[in-house]
Amino acid sequence: MSFGVTMLMRNRAAIGLGLRLCSSNATAGAATEAARPSSDMAEFRKVFSKAKHIAIITGAGVSAECGVPTFRGENEKWRKWFSQDLATPEAFSRIPSRVWEFYHYRRELVLDKKPCAAHLAIAECEARLKKQGRSVVVITQCIDDLHRQAGSKHVLKIHGSLMETRCMSCGHVTTNKRSPICSALKNKGDPGPDVADAQIPVDKLPRCDERDCNGLLRPNVVFFGETLDSHILTKVEKEMETCDLCLVVGTSSIVYPAAMFGPRIASRGVPVAEFNTSTTPKTEYFSYHFQGPCGVTLPQALAQHESEVLRSP
Repeated sequence: MSFGVTMLMRNRAAIGLGLRLCSSNATAGAATEAARPSSDMAEFRKVFSKAKHIAIITGAGVSAECGVPTFRGENEKWRKWFSQDLATPEAFSRIPSRVWEFYHYRRELVLDKKPCAAHLAIAECEARLKKQGRSVVVITQCIDDLHRQAGSKHVLKIHGSLMETRCMSCGHVTTNKRSPICSALKNKGDPGPDVADAQIPVDKLPRCDERDCNGLLRPNVVFFGETLDSHILTKVEKEMETCDLCLVVGTSSIVYPAAMFGPRIASRGVPVAEFNTSTTPKTEYFSYHFQGPCGVTLPQALAQHESEVLRSP
């Protein structure tokens, strides 16, 4: 196990979802007084054409272009509660009906969305480069299934999935795209500020289908305050150690540990390109910054380069 993996594992308790750090060994020394990030797409395309292993880190901004609300800005509240106060293990333990209404609303909304141009560009790039013996991995903070829908195969979901459930009793995890997920939640979850809680009895909430279990199900997502899956983090660490190009797409770069991924890769001397509608607290660490909607900038960045030689499948 590498030193980086060891440190990640050792510090899991300290890097729970939502923890903001003032400084990090992973980013120390990465930011210098060098030139500001370049926005030269032609220059980036030359780097892209030579990369063999590309890591693409995506955040809520990619899904937002599909109409999926984030936990911030105008969607910070659901009814009269802050989303980040509902997405916690404490809230689920205390008021599971309300939390399930909140996630049922998000599930139903996501089920109705389609991948945007950025999702499609990433998936097409992965498929195309695979034929050339090159690889693309998506490391996403998004809990929707839009990367998979677009066709991406190598996806590491560090915050879990809305389309999976986990049993609180037996721990069984399964894909669940039923709509509604249970009859008691049908037509529930309206986000309006004056909508009253449905107060669904716990035994009517989603239950485990495993034989002789019937335990309460929860969304298989990482709640705020929970640590990330160590197995996923180990895979992410490996990708960060081996990639020779990184794209940071549609993320605010303020939620840890994901916010440190790009700067850590940059600290190895690897080119990192940020694609976002605005600069972020981590922009200064990167080689490139392309401002604008990801659905506009990313397809151009990942399109077939003139130097590419396609091989037959």
